[in-house]
Amino acid sequence: MTATPTRTPRAPKVNLIGLEKNAYKGSESTLCNGCGHDSISSRIINAAWEMGLNQTQVVKFSGIGCSSKTPAYFLGMSHGFNAVHGRMPSVATGALVANRSLVGIGVSGDGDTASIGIGQFKHLVRRNLPMVYVVENNGVYGLTKGQFSATADKGQTLKYAGTNPFMPLDVCLEALVANATFVARSFAGDAKQLEALLKAAMAHKGLAVLDVISPCVTFNNHESSTKSYAWGKEHEIPLHELNFIPSFEEITIDEYDDESEVQLHDGSWLVLKKLSADYDPTDKQLAYQTLEEARREQKLLTGIFYIEPETLDFIDTLNLTDTPLAALKPQQLRPSREALRAELAAL
Repeated sequence: MTATPTRTPRAPKVNLIGLEKNAYKGSESTLCNGCGHDSISSRIINAAWEMGLNQTQVVKFSGIGCSSKTPAYFLGMSHGFNAVHGRMPSVATGALVANRSLVGIGVSGDGDTASIGIGQFKHLVRRNLPMVYVVENNGVYGLTKGQFSATADKGQTLKYAGTNPFMPLDVCLEALVANATFVARSFAGDAKQLEALLKAAMAHKGLAVLDVISPCVTFNNHESSTKSYAWGKEHEIPLHELNFIPSFEEITIDEYDDESEVQLHDGSWLVLKKLSADYDPTDKQLAYQTLEEARREQKLLTGIFYIEPETLDFIDTLNLTDTPLAALKPQQLRPSREALRAELAAL
């Protein structure tokens, strides 16, 4: 009698630092089933795992709102701070100045960023703090029963809020005006593009602003909503086909027509194949024009609108020591009596 051969179990797939993808998950989500925010969390998990991020060196920031709950749902071994409404940029600035070795990932909402937090957001952008800043944009205050947010389009209707009479704020335009060095938009329903954009944002040395249209299935997912799944899928127009090539992979690029390549600080590459328009993501004036045309024509343009990898980030502008401030010993932080006398004499 012939024995049945035993099948050797397949070894689990691990990343560069030897971890399985499940190690990058967090707690179970308590958001509504189908919420776009959960899709974004899944993409962050995939991107962080593929990039081989060391979670113990990641710090997650958020404010208040449905979006600000999501850091609990990804990278469970990382640090986190849930700030008050609109004040996440201040907390992130303090943490990343104190410890420059940390990788910062901020998750905010359109209310948290474009309403109560717009002032802090603009100053975070102009300082070019090195972190990923994801805006989960659904056009409503989902946590407080669906009022219009500052990004809701004029004329939008909601069952309980009526018709919005005000012009919207565009998060990408606001970031450009404040001299952001990385500005992109995506759609929670476009997993492939969103993942590539997240990887590029993680590799960018400076503030990477990523505005993600993330439908609220409870309050703002009806057919006429410009923040719904149906509208997004019908109206999404990618600016380019986006590939991200990490520095640790062999860089082999297929031949493309009208290809644009941008090398980031860490040696990674963004490879953009232009689709319908002759779009240059390093042309700031073109980014303004493109965003304004998309607004007028009610198009959901996605992709990288602008990237500028040369400007110093906030940490380098401050000329901080290579050793994180949090790791310096008291005697290194405390000036000597002679140094104090010299400073006083100079005054």
